[in-house]
Amino acid sequence: MGLGLTTAFARRAPVTAYACIGPGALSAVEAAFRSPALRRAASPREASVLLVAGEPPNEDAEGFDRVHDQIPKPRAVYRWDCTQDPADALVDLRDRLLDGARGDPDRLPDTPPNPWRGRGVHGQGGEGMMGGTPYGRPMAMTDADIRDGLNLDAYACRVGPFASMLPPGLTLDLVLQGDVIVSAKIASAPYEQPSEADAPGACAARLLRLMGLDHAADRGASGESALAPFATRALPPGLAQSPDGDDARRRLARWLRGSPAGAVAPDPAAMLLGLEWCEAVLALNSFAPSRLRAGTLEEAS
Repeated sequence: MGLGLTTAFARRAPVTAYACIGPGALSAVEAAFRSPALRRAASPREASVLLVAGEPPNEDAEGFDRVHDQIPKPRAVYRWDCTQDPADALVDLRDRLLDGARGDPDRLPDTPPNPWRGRGVHGQGGEGMMGGTPYGRPMAMTDADIRDGLNLDAYACRVGPFASMLPPGLTLDLVLQGDVIVSAKIASAPYEQPSEADAPGACAARLLRLMGLDHAADRGASGESALAPFATRALPPGLAQSPDGDDARRRLARWLRGSPAGAVAPDPAAMLLGLEWCEAVLALNSFAPSRLRAGTLEEAS
């Protein structure tokens, strides 16, 4: 009885799907998730269905596989060509999982990416006192903090190309101390997207959602310029400032007034240094997709 009620309630909830967005598919995905039948997951761990929009490049297959295997079992995958509304198909896939359908199997082997067990001279994990990469994670070693010189753990990681908080296709190689970025490199540029992805309302809504202002994002997407004096205050002044003095606040205010995309992102990797991770996400998304892509192409090549 209890399980039946739980399943019945689950069917009435929106489908929580994680989107892997390929070239040219960003605007279609954002439009699809305006459906009340769908909820866009911020993390693969929240989702039951993986929505693959467009055709992600073959060179990003490993990144796709990592995202796929993070979705809890049972999971389903829906490949969408960005034509018809995917809501009904995603609801059907979710309902099949609730009925006990076999989910999609893992794509990666269940082994650590960097073997480490028994590598030491006494059979311990790693080599020496602190070596090894237990469970695939490198040990964080101390380094001088760029703000005050204190020695803190520095952790290297790669984010992208399907991270929900980054433009699709963008891959960053980062070194973090806590949540502060001390080194950044563009490993791959964002995918090319259609011109409508640069529309002021779409850019404003994208940034406002990352700020946690979903209601404002819905209004911003419809072009309500009255939001500008209030929503922009949630951004720190001077964030992602360009040589001409333009910054994230001003770009958001222009988008909310319906003004076009703006300048190319100047040296995005250098712009991230010293920012906290949450600030870096807002900084990158304060540029229209085509402008950020133009600023990252040279470094990623």
